[in-house]
Amino acid sequence: MSSNTSYHHCSGALCKRSKENKDANMKSPKGIAGRIEARKLGNFRILAIVVGCLLLPIFFVGVIKLSLDPLAVLKLQLSLGTNIRIRVVEEDARFSSEPNHERTLIPIIVEEKEDNVLITNATIINLPIFNEEKESERAKFVSNSDKEEEITDIKSSIGNSNKEEQIVNIKSIIEDVEPHVAEEKEEPHDTMEGNSIREEEIMESRSIIEDVEPHDVEEKEESHDTTEGDKLPKSKIVCDFSQRRSDTCVMNGDVRVLSQISTIILAGNPQLDTSRQNLWKVRPYARKWEQPVMEKIKELTLKGHIRPEESPKCSINHTVPAIVFSTGGFLGNFFHDFTDVLVPLFITSRQYNGEVQFLVTNFNSRWIKKYQPILARLSHYEIINLDREKRVHCFPKAHAGLLSHKEFGIYARKSPNGHSMTDFRELLRESFSLSRKSVSFGTKKPRVVILYRKGSRTFMNKKEVVSMARRLGYKVILAGPEETRNLPRFARTVNSCDVMMGIHGAGLANMIFLPDNATLLQIVPWGGLGYACRHDFGDPASDMGIKYLEYDIKEEESSLIYQYPRDHPVFTDPLSIHKQGWNALWSVFLNRQNVNLDCRRFRGVLQEVLRSLR
Repeated sequence: MSSNTSYHHCSGALCKRSKENKDANMKSPKGIAGRIEARKLGNFRILAIVVGCLLLPIFFVGVIKLSLDPLAVLKLQLSLGTNIRIRVVEEDARFSSEPNHERTLIPIIVEEKEDNVLITNATIINLPIFNEEKESERAKFVSNSDKEEEITDIKSSIGNSNKEEQIVNIKSIIEDVEPHVAEEKEEPHDTMEGNSIREEEIMESRSIIEDVEPHDVEEKEESHDTTEGDKLPKSKIVCDFSQRRSDTCVMNGDVRVLSQISTIILAGNPQLDTSRQNLWKVRPYARKWEQPVMEKIKELTLKGHIRPEESPKCSINHTVPAIVFSTGGFLGNFFHDFTDVLVPLFITSRQYNGEVQFLVTNFNSRWIKKYQPILARLSHYEIINLDREKRVHCFPKAHAGLLSHKEFGIYARKSPNGHSMTDFRELLRESFSLSRKSVSFGTKKPRVVILYRKGSRTFMNKKEVVSMARRLGYKVILAGPEETRNLPRFARTVNSCDVMMGIHGAGLANMIFLPDNATLLQIVPWGGLGYACRHDFGDPASDMGIKYLEYDIKEEESSLIYQYPRDHPVFTDPLSIHKQGWNALWSVFLNRQNVNLDCRRFRGVLQEVLRSLR
């Protein structure tokens, strides 16, 4: 008894009562639940320790892999879809590059364009080492758009023995787009020994093309009476299929638009001439050489010599002319928005000073909303969606298709009333309330907007680039894709700047908002893309009253040095990659290339621009 008392540290009735209380607690529901909870907590701790021990080695392996792969951090950023907002502050730490880093050969993934989105298929093409005799071939480049914004693609022509074919190829259009995006375009002259197209020949070919007169113009004139003695004005259809960029038809008279069957008829009471054509087909999009794209543009059927009694009755009669165009194709890519529709629409419609009605096929409501400030200046009337319209609209005149002269530009001598790119830029200033017409020279800090792409063709060392520009005396604005989506606000931002710089891509089309005498500085990626880059942005800059400079990167400034050995055709013979076709060119030089700018070399270019501003 004494030993029990010593063990429990109690004695007598007190010990007995304590033991009874303990037994009661053990048997109660709360006591049982407590023991179960304690047991579960113990099991959870054991499980957590086991999982931690398993994950720890994986974590260390990941850290080691990141340290060995100089592109791993960039790949992680791209997978997260990070967006850089406008700011003057410096960016995150620069991308590191190790000179002795092991290179891996990356296969080329073949991609196809569909509805402005790049679709990757299962085909993989490995780049061979080319030993065959060098010969010139045609290599086309076309601008494409990425999912969000801009992949402007690049297409151009490479030397051809037939001069007439050379002319067509040279003028064939060529990131962003990438290209869209880019977001993007490329060089058509073959620099290989014994078989090259000199730059003088290219310019000569251009002038020949520009001066060509339409040779495939079909015109039909008819006079008709509705009542005896009452003569109506002559009605006619004039179609021009000779132009390289677009087909157009103009109909004068009693024009009736039957949107449900995509048909436009010219009603009248002519004496039918069965020996002449009475039917025309037009796809109203200004990129007619791009067959895969044009096939997706709704085709319009134009008919003449239709008697009034055989024509559907008018539901709505309009007193102003109509212009029919498409918002399909590459639209959604900022470069193509302007070069394929907005500039051609200006050329075609400005002669009416707003008294014209727009009818749109392949109707893109987001596109219409984005460019409403511009469209409202060109037409005072609500846009008609031909994809949904069921009524018959009648007009005194109609244009099917848009006049288009060249990439991102206008020939004033060919446009109605002599309108030019200067007039178009003035329209943009009015549309977006841009207060700055010209650059003011002086001691004030010049403003430079640096366009920063996400995905391909981005700056790997953007922090270093921004810091260098600031040290030279620039006020820096860094703009990513998010900022460019708010068009009115970003247009004002660009208009406030003296310089715009960026790697080749659709975003450079924002140069349209720069003031006169501003400077565009285009960074040309590795891969023989010089001609295409100048074609898309360098040549148009002069028409806009903008100074133009370009900076060709070297092999060491391209991320391709981490993917291919230096003796690979990617470096020794880039044009051999062009010859493999657009998919190969896109995959190597546009879709997988980023730029690690040599700031010591690039510094001189920025200093030159700075001197010109002061």
